[in-house]
Order: sequence, then C-alpha cells, then structure tokens
Amino acid sequence: MDNFQSIFSYYDNSTMVTGNESEQTQPGELHQTQTEQMVVTVTPSPSDCPKDDKELLNENVRVGLLFASKATVQLMTNPFIGPLTNRIGYQIPLFAGFCIMFVSTIMFAFSGSYALLFIARSLQGVGSSCSSVAGMGLLATVYTDDEERGNAMGIALGGLAMGVLVGPPFGSVMYEFVGKSSPFLVLAALALFDGAVQLLVLQPSRTQAESQKGTPLLTLLKDPYIIIAAGSICFANMAIAMLEPALPIWMMETMCSKKWQLGVAFLPASISYLIGTNLFGILAHKIGRWLCALLGMLIVGISILCVPFAKNIYGLIAPTFGVGFAIGMVDSSMMPIMGYLVDLRHVSVYGSVYAIADVAFCMGFAIGPSAGGAIAKAIGFPWLMTIIGIVDIIFAPLCFFLRSPPAKEEKMAILMDHNCPVKTKMYTQNNIQSYPIGEEEEEYESDE
Repeated sequence: MDNFQSIFSYYDNSTMVTGNESEQTQPGELHQTQTEQMVVTVTPSPSDCPKDDKELLNENVRVGLLFASKATVQLMTNPFIGPLTNRIGYQIPLFAGFCIMFVSTIMFAFSGSYALLFIARSLQGVGSSCSSVAGMGLLATVYTDDEERGNAMGIALGGLAMGVLVGPPFGSVMYEFVGKSSPFLVLAALALFDGAVQLLVLQPSRTQAESQKGTPLLTLLKDPYIIIAAGSICFANMAIAMLEPALPIWMMETMCSKKWQLGVAFLPASISYLIGTNLFGILAHKIGRWLCALLGMLIVGISILCVPFAKNIYGLIAPTFGVGFAIGMVDSSMMPIMGYLVDLRHVSVYGSVYAIADVAFCMGFAIGPSAGGAIAKAIGFPWLMTIIGIVDIIFAPLCFFLRSPPAKEEKMAILMDHNCPVKTKMYTQNNIQSYPIGEEEEEYESDE
C-alpha cells in the first residue's frame, strides 16, 4: 500500500509529493521514495514594504528636486524683492505673494504630471519670497525696540512653523483618508481668508516708500556678522530640509511604514518648532540670542545624528522633536539679530537684510533636498544624517562672535543721539549695554 505525503516549501513556492512503496519490500530492504515537484502559484499578501529598492532610490532624486525647486526659485527672486520693498513699501509685495501662492496651490490640487507639479512648486518660490521678505521687513519697521521685535518675530515664526512643518502630517493624513486634492483645496480656502484680511488691514493699494535709502545688498553681504547669522539659519534648516524627502523613503525601506505614518513622523518636529519659536522669542532676549543660537545648532546636530538609530516610528519621536525645537531656537534668535545688526552697523532699512535671511533659509531648503536625495542614493540615509549633523556641530561655535558685535563709528554716533528712536542692546559677559544712553547722561549731569 502506498502512503503519500505532500510537503509545501515556502522557500521556492513548490509542493513535494512523497510516496513510500512498502508492499514488495522485504525485511532489510530500504524504502524507495518518489518525489514529484509541481509549480504552485501563490498570491503574496499585500504589504506596504517596497518591492524594488532601486525604484525608491531613484525616487529620492526626483522627490528631492521637486522639494528643492521652490527654494531655488525663491533664492533667485529674493535679491529683487528686498530692494523693491525699499522703493514701494511692504504691503504690495505681501499681497502679491498671497495671489501667487493661491494660484500655485490650485495648480497642485489638479496637477496630474510631474512637470505640472514642478511648475507649481517653483511658482510657490516666487510667492514665498514676496511674503517672507516683506513680512519680516514690516515687523522690523513697526517694532523698533529690540525686545518687542524679538517677541513679534517669534510669533511670526510660529506661524511659519504651522506651514513648513505641520504640512507633512496634515498632507499625508488628508491624502490617505480623503484624497489627493483635499489638502490643497483646504490651503486655498485659508489663503483666500488671508487675502481678505490683508485687504482690510494693510490696504495694499497704497505705496509707502522708505524715507531713507537702505544699505546696498552687496555691502550687507560683506558684513561678516550678517554672514554668520545667515549661515546659522541656513545650516539649521538644511537639517530638516534633508529629512523631508529622504526620511519617508528610508521609513518605507526599513520600517515598512504606512502612508499616513510618513507625514506623521514630522509631527513632533512641528509641535516642538512651534514651542521653540514662541518660547525663545522671549527668552533669547534675556539670556543672549547668540547663546540660544549656539545651543540650538548643537542640539540640531546631535538630534540629527540620532535619527538613523530609530527602529520604528516611535523611535523617531525624540530625535525629530529635538530637531524642531532646536531650529526654533536658532530661527527665533537669528531673525531679530539680522535687524539688530542693520540698526547697529548700517542704515535701518530692513528689506535687503531680510532678503539675505530668506536667501539663507532658501539655500538650506534648496541644497538640502537636492543634495540630500543624491547623497542618500549614493552612500545611504545614515551617512547623510551623519554629514549634516557634523556640519551643524562644527558651525555652532561661530555664533560666539555674535555675542557683542561692534558698531561702526558713524552708526554709533547716531545711536548715541538722544532723539534716536531705535533702542538696541549689546550682550556682554557681565552686563547688558543699552543704546541710546540719554537717560544715564542726564542723571550724570544732574549729579554734577
């Protein structure tokens, strides 16, 4: 009698049929085994894990270029927007930025090809340039006191956090559960509301040129203290810029993450950036903005180095929280310092210096995704994080030079004037020197 047994192999998806002929078997004889192999088609279970690593590596470059296109266009537009605000004021460029952003957002909602997405993303760069340069310049003009200016810019950067860092989790959840066009349609509605508020409050139909001619852009670029402040903004934001396109792909490769998790991974950075900008907009003035920026650069570098050690989405919470919080420290410290350096060393017209600040921000978001995607493809995501982390740590000590930047002689004479409306502070090791010092001189004269 034949005994048959089927054995299924999960290794090569085949079935082994084994039969033992025992009827004619004499004692002492070995059993004969017959084996048949048949091809079995097995339907694989659905999985979110990527099937082709090469395809994902190529996506690193394409997604990186798409991210970088906006920052690259914004980088090229900023040098023109800064001087333009000096001539016509801040209101018209601010409203023009809203109009361009609204059009690009509608394009995103209905684009069906990579080329259209690229054009919409690039158009965003022009709108962002108008909005960010004019917005920061307007705040620096309205708030002349150094402490009030820092508080106002901290709040403004908190709004920036809602756009730059809340975008990924919001977009991924809406894409997963509602549809591709839904996040962009919501943003377009918010943009319309913003435009209505601008029309009522700022009245952008009127031009308001600056009363004095601002310092030329090239002169500001030669100031080493402005370059250090701009470098801090650039390298700190480059860290999150490299994470945005590369981290989701790395999560799919190593964690088999679902689509909604790819954006939610940035949620800790969003929350911490919001906390950091609002908290250090106030604290940085008291403990020294240079110190906040220095510590922020160190924390960014250390947090980025810890990202590749995460084994699941929960392991990303602490590093991404640290990155967002530290970038908030740097941005809320360096943006007021840019205005302070112009007050101290140049003419108090702010369009050009905040064009430089936005150029630095854009360089981080232009170089970061484009170079980051290529580096991740060539040597891997962990090495990409190691490189940018070390760069941030090495750059951090340069912030020490912003501790007490010297004023130029002719500018110091203006700041000493009793009628000077600008009040700035210089942070020294033992005390805080305030300008103008008219009240102290009056007390000294009364004592005599």
